[in-house]
Amino acid sequence: MNLQPLHDWVLIRTGEPSEKSAGGIIIPDSAQEKPEEGEVLAVGAGRFIEDKDSKEKVKKKTFVKTTLKPGERILYDKHAAREVEGDDEALVLVREEDVLGYLP
Repeated sequence: MNLQPLHDWVLIRTGEPSEKSAGGIIIPDSAQEKPEEGEVLAVGAGRFIEDKDSKEKVKKKTFVKTTLKPGERILYDKHAAREVEGDDEALVLVREEDVLGYLP
């Protein structure tokens, strides 16, 4: 799939859910939670943040670049993810602000 996200959106390849628990119990497909970690495939350039005064008038706009890079493994908020059709793989789009952290 050749998809380039816009603004501060991040395209992520999700990991596979674990089929066994830590104690060795096999978990059925219906009970498996979707993983909250994945690999960054593509990142948008960034977004504009508006600084407003007390009367809600825009004083100025500031461009903030994204800090994520393709190839990094991350944790993300699963409730903020939007699923995308991929070439035989699970892909999601999340905003950079919904990324919780990096994985080593």
